[in-house]
Amino acid sequence: MPELSGHNFIAGGRSAAGSVVLHSIDATTGQPLPTAFIQATVEEVDAAASAAAQASPIYRNLSAERRAQFLEAIATELDALGDDFVALVGQETALPAARIQGERARTSGQMRLFAQALRRGDFYGARIDLPLPARQPLPRVDLRQCRLGIGPVAVFGASNFPLAFSTAGGDTAAALAAGCPVVFKAHSGHMATAQRVAEAIIRAAEKTGMPAGVFNMIFGAGVGEALVKHPQIQAVGFTGSLKGGRALCDMAAARAQPIPVFAEMSSINPVLVLPEALQVRGERIASELAASVVMGAGQFCTNPGLVIGIRSAAFTRFVQTLSALMADQPGQTMLNAGGLRSYVHGCETLLAHPQITHLAGQAQAGNQARAQLFQADVNLLLTGNELLQEEIFGPATVVVEVADRTELLAALQGLRGQLTATLIGEPAELEQSADLVAVLEQKVGRVLVNGYPTGVEVCDAMVHGGPWPATSDARGTSVGTLAIDRFLRPVCYQNFPDALLPEALKNRNPLGLTRLVNGEKTTQAL
Repeated sequence: MPELSGHNFIAGGRSAAGSVVLHSIDATTGQPLPTAFIQATVEEVDAAASAAAQASPIYRNLSAERRAQFLEAIATELDALGDDFVALVGQETALPAARIQGERARTSGQMRLFAQALRRGDFYGARIDLPLPARQPLPRVDLRQCRLGIGPVAVFGASNFPLAFSTAGGDTAAALAAGCPVVFKAHSGHMATAQRVAEAIIRAAEKTGMPAGVFNMIFGAGVGEALVKHPQIQAVGFTGSLKGGRALCDMAAARAQPIPVFAEMSSINPVLVLPEALQVRGERIASELAASVVMGAGQFCTNPGLVIGIRSAAFTRFVQTLSALMADQPGQTMLNAGGLRSYVHGCETLLAHPQITHLAGQAQAGNQARAQLFQADVNLLLTGNELLQEEIFGPATVVVEVADRTELLAALQGLRGQLTATLIGEPAELEQSADLVAVLEQKVGRVLVNGYPTGVEVCDAMVHGGPWPATSDARGTSVGTLAIDRFLRPVCYQNFPDALLPEALKNRNPLGLTRLVNGEKTTQAL
């Protein structure tokens, strides 16, 4: 594998005009790694956005099949990265090889899934209302609608998924599938990983004949604002902190031409354990829940950060079992020192509150995160206290005991928007839970029954989104093929000659799409 250059990727070439030098950090030792990465200058940010804008009309007008071939080529290049790549990712993130290999498979798999969606063609949303010249009192003209890419998209890499939510991750895959060139801002925590993946994307672009500028990548902590404010950028994809996401939303809204920001930010993912389930299998639920909380050092967007149960002897036993399990968890190295500091601070804030009790967890020592379990007074939920609403990114969770079903419903009403909520129950009590579901489906993007939210499936039906502050726009998802919708916009063609229409709307239906024609779905030519 060739040496890492540390240079920015612009229009298919490399650029290093700046003087600010950055280094990745070995996640285990805390020491800087040798490669020097050059922070992009304002001029290089402009060049990257301009390259994407120049590529945009060419790339958008390529057939869905050509774009599908590009995505599949990216997947092939990612799968071909060898053991040295896995070792590099592990050095930057402290993730074990098996997790990295699994995440790479997810990353290439979602590229292939979007390729399938492109070939299926439903993303076009083709609708046709044929003319009605004899209609009274006024005739109807010929109207046809389909969806096109919105233009260049800025994507910010996530810290916790160096592959699946990063350089070739879900936002990049969805934007490229939609026909939108990407300017990717590499995360400072894994810049070497980002470069290797960017090289794979560029190889795929060259092999499939994509326009220069279809994918660009810039390094640097100070370049995000210039990128979001660049007039050629038409949307933003972000996964990270609430503070960071809110700042991007504000920047985008303040532009002369405001643009959408699709930000995934903060979620505590409540788990509701119902009484009968605790009577039947309380120990097993505690074991499964503890495993979900500490998985990957708790560094998942869907980590269960809140556990709610109704007061009973079974719930008391459940909390005791969960406490013992959490106390036995070994320390884990987090992705970076900043993440560990934030985790420790969050836990200390909980410890300092008079209405919160520490149930389990060893004192933090060294560079490893220790699992922690807390119990909070239900009044903190009932009053919407900010302390229980903020995500603690790491292997910690908070238990809350409510008096009865009425108080449970009131506590749920006090929650802000979430990515997920989980109901753990036996069949009979689940059948009586319509009132709980009615509240939860207004609060979250995904409601689970007898499962755990960690382990997001990449598929057509997945929703990884939710009301604020889980995401900035609850109408979308950042995982699954519906994610493409964020980067498409509808265009209507009135009285167009057939030769000028997009393929999706032509009379003979050359793509073989299922289209809505005069209110009825059909694959027939017109």
